[in-house]
Amino acid sequence: MALDQSTLDKLRSVVGSENLLTEKEDLIPYAFDGTAAMKEMPGCVVFAATTGQISDVLKQANDTETPVVTRGSGTGLSGGSVPAADCIVLCTVKMGQILEVDAANLTMTVEPGVTTVQIAEAAEKAGLFYPPDPGSMKISTIGGNVAENSGGLRGLKYGVTRNYVMGMEVVLPDGEVMWLGNKCVKDVAGFSLKDVMIGSEGALGVITKVLLKLIPKPAAKKTMVSTFNAMDAAAQTVSDIIAAQIIPCTLEFLDRTTIHCVEDFAKVGLPLDCEALLLMETDGHAAAVEEEAAKMEELAKANGAMEVRVARDEAEAVQLATARRSAFSALARLAPTTILEDVTVPRSELAHMIRFVDEVAKKHKLKIGTFGHMGDGNLHPTFLTDERNADEIHRVHEAFKEIFDEAIRLGGTITGEHGIGLAKKEFLPKFAAAAQMRVMRELRTALDPKGILNPGKMFD
Repeated sequence: MALDQSTLDKLRSVVGSENLLTEKEDLIPYAFDGTAAMKEMPGCVVFAATTGQISDVLKQANDTETPVVTRGSGTGLSGGSVPAADCIVLCTVKMGQILEVDAANLTMTVEPGVTTVQIAEAAEKAGLFYPPDPGSMKISTIGGNVAENSGGLRGLKYGVTRNYVMGMEVVLPDGEVMWLGNKCVKDVAGFSLKDVMIGSEGALGVITKVLLKLIPKPAAKKTMVSTFNAMDAAAQTVSDIIAAQIIPCTLEFLDRTTIHCVEDFAKVGLPLDCEALLLMETDGHAAAVEEEAAKMEELAKANGAMEVRVARDEAEAVQLATARRSAFSALARLAPTTILEDVTVPRSELAHMIRFVDEVAKKHKLKIGTFGHMGDGNLHPTFLTDERNADEIHRVHEAFKEIFDEAIRLGGTITGEHGIGLAKKEFLPKFAAAAQMRVMRELRTALDPKGILNPGKMFD
């Protein structure tokens, strides 16, 4: 049911006419996020600028039982910010202030609309380091990063967003505002509700401030690219590096299809005569970096690396990392619809999983490029298709079912960093035990008894 005029008038009184979109042509860009083939028209879009405004919006929505879907930049890849029909899209991009950089306590306090790259740059200006670096870091916002518990290229060594959230301000579905966490390194007072909110995908509350942990900036780093004529050799190199007790900050891979697409897109001089490419980066104390880089080069060559190329300087290192970050965009140029998935398996199963993905693609006669975070077992099989072709889309979904089932069989997970949202909702009960599903449902009902926040996402 469309939003009535009374509801719209009340929302307008909270945020102002300039911050309320109601016309169809204005709503269309907010009918979808970064997830392919998923869309739904909202009833309106509200741009909030303060915690108080968000509280007032949620009070109204709760009173009228109007669905609310919170949205940042809309870069999510699991349908987490796809609107519910005729809902209020609550957009936080105008809450974009860095409120504090506390170098003495190694923290930063930000509003939810601050982009990940802005946080990284502010930390660097203070001589500090914010490690989480999702591929979308130039445009993704911290509110979404926290809600989805985003990962990134440096996840192997430094972890994911959860590892850097010390506190947050959250508005509950009834409009009540609460603060969770603090600047203390140790705090075990009560349940860790902060950690419950991280990765909750906007279903338990709306994040309005985030207190982030920063760390000292590494003194040195070295970036290398190694090429292989077989994916198994690249996967074995990863296993050997970890077995040698080396934890690189970055250990990424591209398959042949992705290499060619990225080079055509970014033109950074990637070699085109290989089946697999590893981007390897180590950081830390200068002497340790040199030792680890030399050992990684040795292990790559022992596994038949065709070439190991060391970045000449910081500019080339950034260029190589940027090339990897452009993988999704590069592949997206090849087909009208690009469906990027996200599965994680134990590192020992990487080579098998990569082969399995290729076999599934061949079985269903589909085009695929695979890249990802090989160091932490996180793969991104990316299907190049056309959502207008119903038969092909059906085959894509059948392929993903087989991939998810195999990941679970191998002791892996159906999502390493993209979340469940709408895209993987049907697969969550296969991964999570009945007791886990029950507890999640009970928690959601306890915090949001009227079910207004992000309805239909993760589970019913």
